[in-house]
Formats: sequence, structure tokens, C-alpha cells
Amino acid sequence: MGRVEELRDLETAKQVARLLEAENERLHQRLLALVQENARLKGQEAQAQLQLELTHLKEQLVLMQQRLFGASSEKRGEKPPKVERVRPQRGHGPRAQPELKVQEVLLPLDEADQVCGLCGNGLHPWEGQTEDSEEVTVVERCFVLRQLKRQKYRCTQGCAPVTAPTPPRLIPGGRYSVEFAIHVALMKYGFHLPLARQERLYAREGLAVEAQTLWDQLEALARHLQKSYEALLAEVFTSPLIHADETHWFLLDKGPGTKWYAWTVASPDTVYHRILPSRSGATARTVLGDYKGLVLVDGYAAYQTATKAGADGPAPATLAFCWAHVRRKFFEAQKFAPACQQVLQLIAELYGIEKDLPDWSALSGEARQAALAHRLAVRQQHSAPVVQRIQQWALSQRAMPGSAFRKALEYMLHLWSGLTVFLSHPVVPLDNNHVERQLRDMVLGRKNHYGSKSQRGTEVAALFYSLIETARLRGEEPGRYLRRAALAAIESPGTVTLPTRQD
Repeated sequence: MGRVEELRDLETAKQVARLLEAENERLHQRLLALVQENARLKGQEAQAQLQLELTHLKEQLVLMQQRLFGASSEKRGEKPPKVERVRPQRGHGPRAQPELKVQEVLLPLDEADQVCGLCGNGLHPWEGQTEDSEEVTVVERCFVLRQLKRQKYRCTQGCAPVTAPTPPRLIPGGRYSVEFAIHVALMKYGFHLPLARQERLYAREGLAVEAQTLWDQLEALARHLQKSYEALLAEVFTSPLIHADETHWFLLDKGPGTKWYAWTVASPDTVYHRILPSRSGATARTVLGDYKGLVLVDGYAAYQTATKAGADGPAPATLAFCWAHVRRKFFEAQKFAPACQQVLQLIAELYGIEKDLPDWSALSGEARQAALAHRLAVRQQHSAPVVQRIQQWALSQRAMPGSAFRKALEYMLHLWSGLTVFLSHPVVPLDNNHVERQLRDMVLGRKNHYGSKSQRGTEVAALFYSLIETARLRGEEPGRYLRRAALAAIESPGTVTLPTRQD
């Protein structure tokens, strides 16, 4: 049986759940006999110990079923009240299409119909008079084999002839244009279409090309963009706050492949991915480097190891922890501990306070400083008392060892110092959802093409995901940006071109 997180078919997942439930029942019975025998030998009360173990097993079963079939905790339960906003009407009437090219089509009468139905005389066009409407249509994509004829010139005095220059080439002497390689990159890393599917799609449209040839274009394009990709990390580290997270990625070079990990660091408008073979604290230290600002993360211990003070000095970075992860723990535990509803409501109050605070990252200069000062004042006045109530509530609770409720309490209290960092640092948001959104494309890509076939494939994937997502964050169309950066690097190797921040 495969691992649960690798199951993609719903019916298979249901069968696995039924098997697990049956196995759980068998273990209940076995546990009952063992606990009673153990208690008899030790002279202990069997029933209390048995109930503890059975309750723990039942919690695990319910949580497993919820993770398999339930909705995300971010989409259920009580949510902070939303601000009423006036939005344009959707779903009725035509929508403006400012990005579409406009094509005017004049529709004349057939020659046989150009006769007046009243008097029988001929009809003539009424110049400048039309009845107008519009429709959205599609013009099929067309691959073209361009034959490039470079004009030659000769001097009237018999000097050496001159030939018009060749357009920029992705690969010297190559047959495919820069624009073609960018299109393939966007299809794979922007829209998650594997190269094998692109090969079949293009064949339907008249282009005979192999997946290996498509990969060759991606690899060549990535070499030209390497310096721009490397510059993203320094760009991320200029921010006073960064987000960090990781997810698994498969390297498919041998057999079923080996599990690698996509590590991501992100500032509000820049993303940098790396795919590495380990998820250890040493790897986290490599990813964070010598960054000395605030790092918002989940509770994974590798980040705490990476930023721990040592013999060589104090911790280089300050960790802040994610309230969304705390909320998820209590949301799962509320099935067994109704007391969790109280802390969920308090966390909702924190989010309610945050929703009206200005976004500092979109501002600069005095406007940014004023926004940060306002965020700090509101949090100290309104958020701090709520956080204190959450701590008092947690310390007053009693939970059964090993239960989901106990684990949620321990998770929160263990991370408490980092969960309260946002009260004194106004740049820190409540949660790490920003970087989780930036990992979403990699997760979708992993689902569609399963991973990378080589280590070079992991490097190319990290590069394109980073550049495409950064362009989107900054408001520049990714294809336009990649073309601009690639042409600059071909003309002058090593040129760094980053996406432009759009106002």
C-alpha cells in the first residue's frame, strides 16, 4: 500500500480508509486484552488505562479521515467578520476586455439582398452608418517556420560586403526562437503542462517536436537567466521580514525516485525557491544564510535549529511563528474538546483587528513609517490583551496526554515567544500564508509532472518558478518579463534583469 499523501484517486482513498478503520478495530480488541493482562500482572486498574489508550486511537482515526476527506480548516468553522465592500457586479452583462486586440469586421449585405423591399430599387451603402455589436472569438495559435533572409550589401567602391545581423539566438545555430522557449517555459512552470503533453498538443497543431527538444530550449533559456535568478535571493534578503517554508519534491532519476525538498524564502514582492536533498536544520541554515532580520515560519524544528544562538555568537535572525498553524491544531482538536471553540474565537478576534490595518509593504518613505507606527499602536492597544487572554486560557486547561487537544496546547505554548513577536514588530503579519501561496504553483506542478528527472531539472524548475512568481507578485506579465530578461542576457551575458514593480 502506498503512502496516504501520495493517493490521488478518491475511490482508492476510500478503500484505504475502510481498511485502516478495520485495522484500528482489530487493534482496539488486541489492546484491550494486552492492557488488561498488563494491569493484572502489575496490579493496576485496567479500565482507566484502557480508556486512555482507546480515546487516543479514536482521535487518530478521526483526524486521519478528516485529512483524507474533510475540507481545509481554513475554509470551515467560525471566521472573522468580513468588511462589506462594494464590488462590481459579476456574472451579468458584458465585461470589459481591455487586454484583447480589437478587430473590426464590416458585414455587408449579399448582392442579391441589396434591393429595397418597398420600391424594388437598388440599395447603396450609407457611408459611415453601421449598427455595432461585439463578440469574443478565438484565433487558433499558429506555429510558423520563418525563413530568415539576411540582406547583403556591397560597397560601390568594391570594399568588403556587409550582411544584416542575425536576430538574438537562444542557442548558437539553433532552430527555435527565444519566444518559443519562453512559451514552453510558461506552459510548464506557469500552467503546469508537462513536456510530454506539450509534445502531443503541438503535434495536433502541425509542429513535430520531441519532449527532449523542448527540454533543451528550457535548459538553454535557464542558463541565460541564471544571474537574474541568483539576484532574487539578495533581493529577498533586503526586506526587514521574510517568510520561509518547504514542501517535498521528487527526483525521478532512479526507480520510483527519491524525496527532495523545495525550500522557499519570500519577501512581500519577491520569491526565491531552491530544491535540495535534505530537510535538516543544516539545510535550513544554508537556506537562511546570514539573514539578520525577522523570519516568519511554521513550527518545524529545523528553523529553530538554524537560528539557535551558539558559541560563535547570537542568533542571526529572529523567528516569528504562524497563528494560522496554531488555529489549525485547535480546529482539529475541537471535535474532541469543545473548549477549543473559545480559543478559536479569540484567534478570530486577532484576525478581525488585523483586517483594518494598512499594508506597509505597498508603501515607502514617510507613508510606510506612518503605517508601521499605526500598526504597532493598534496591536499594543487591542491585540496584546487578546493574546494575554489566549495564554491565560491555555495555562488553565487540562488535557489527556497524547490527545489532539494536549498536542495543540503544547504546540502553541512551545512556540509562544515567536507567536507574540508581531506585537512588537509591526512588519510581521499574523500568519505565513504568503509563502504558502507562493508554493502553490510548485505543488500543482509536482502533481502534474511528478517532479524532476535530474538534478539539473530541479535547478531549472526552481529558477522558472522563482522568476515567474516574482513577476506576478510585482504585476509584470511573466512572458513579457522573461523575454526582456533573456534578450538582455543574450546581448550582454551575465546581465541581471529583475521584474519591474508596477504601480
